[in-house]
Amino acid sequence: MKEKLTGALYPLITFGAILALWLVAVYVWDVPSYVLPKPLAVLGALKTGYIDGLFWHHFFYTLSSTAMGYVIGCVAAICVGAVVSEWRIAERLINPLVIALQSMPKVALAPLILVWFGFDQASKVIMVVLVCFFPVFVNTVVGLKQTPADLLEMARAANTGRWRTFWEIRFPSAAGHIFAGLQIAIVLSLIGAVVAEFVSSSEGLGYLINASALTMEVNVMFAALVSLAAMGVIGTQLVRFAHAKLVFWEGTLAATVQE
Repeated sequence: MKEKLTGALYPLITFGAILALWLVAVYVWDVPSYVLPKPLAVLGALKTGYIDGLFWHHFFYTLSSTAMGYVIGCVAAICVGAVVSEWRIAERLINPLVIALQSMPKVALAPLILVWFGFDQASKVIMVVLVCFFPVFVNTVVGLKQTPADLLEMARAANTGRWRTFWEIRFPSAAGHIFAGLQIAIVLSLIGAVVAEFVSSSEGLGYLINASALTMEVNVMFAALVSLAAMGVIGTQLVRFAHAKLVFWEGTLAATVQE
């Protein structure tokens, strides 16, 4: 309990310091409201958005695009990473394509994705898939290739089949690396969704930020950014929770080492 309270205290200290600096900038340094809105103005925009209900449609549009793209991209990355780590010829065939695709700026790909998949939600999902794929793919391959050699030797000595060795030894050993990639992909998925909404959308938090910029409603822009930040923090915490529950042997091993 003490560790949980301490863990919650540090983010609150950081948030308090940022809020204090924000208040000083607005009320002491007289930063114009069109540059930095007052905290109460942002709270008012959040109240209008979520209590009066004006933001919910945009929020769920971005959330659904992000969630669908995240799941599809991460599952595809884990599957392709597993194939690449198991077969050398697959690594030679797929790695150059993945690296070439990752080298292309996603902002530059957005108009092409728009042409191919249209203005609907599909184009936003595809963008999220592309930005999520690479970090999970790389972490999956690295984790699978770093399986302890002594475990693999034990499997060979016991005549364990390749498929069983993968599921019972290689995949559990790589789980920590895979979850690290999943945490990175959470943040990138939101970036991908917002970029796609910037390019072409009449819905979503990215569209809301874009539209507010044209009308100079900076408080609404900040409210949308706070919504995206909350979405990212909650998503990251969910992945961390799943990591702790599913890859429980890492915590047990760490506790054993400390003792």
